[in-house]
Amino acid sequence: MPTLRETILTALHARLTVLPATALRGDVLPERVPSDGLLILRDGEPGEPEVTLSPLRHHFQHRAEIEAVVQGGDRDAAFDTLCASIGAAIAADRTLGGLCDWVEAEAPRPVDLPVEGAASLKAAVVTVVLHYSTSDPLA
Repeated sequence: MPTLRETILTALHARLTVLPATALRGDVLPERVPSDGLLILRDGEPGEPEVTLSPLRHHFQHRAEIEAVVQGGDRDAAFDTLCASIGAAIAADRTLGGLCDWVEAEAPRPVDLPVEGAASLKAAVVTVVLHYSTSDPLA
């Protein structure tokens, strides 16, 4: 049986797979970036939880990361569209079907990455903060 953390990350990945961009989880950057863009979900850091007693609950602010990458002619517009689609996917269900108390994305910090012999990439890491509670930090 998967842990709550894994269930939440799987649900977040499922939200990303409905977007036009290719959505991967934990993979390496492929040699070619699809024309609609590429998203790679990284598990990130659950961080140090706040703990309450009676009943015992561990309250996490898990920081997952989405690597957003575009390549091609109008990278700026494509990147903006890609980031906006991530925001819309998260805003459509801020609890991931009741798994989280709240889900929010932080603003990306884009960079242009030159590629020898090809169009440069525009990429950023979009941090997604997953607020959830569990009775066991390993569950």
